[in-house]
Amino acid sequence: MISHGPNDFFIDMVLMAPNMPKARVQSRNIMTPENAKQLLMALQENIKKYEMAYGEIVPRAAGSGNGPINFPFPKGQA
Repeated sequence: MISHGPNDFFIDMVLMAPNMPKARVQSRNIMTPENAKQLLMALQENIKKYEMAYGEIVPRAAGSGNGPINFPFPKGQA
């Protein structure tokens, strides 16, 4: 889950498992907007290299094996 405030971006890694009443935050990364953009650029560069070597990454719905993922992303507010 990703959210942000005026000065920080929050990236929460959550554990969601069947029969769990709610997701639990496993780790939280807090970074400045500049660092968040550097992370974005690094991920874009590495995904491009990966796809050149192994082919296009095609997102799929969890558990179905095909189709796009439709996660309810937060509105971006901390």
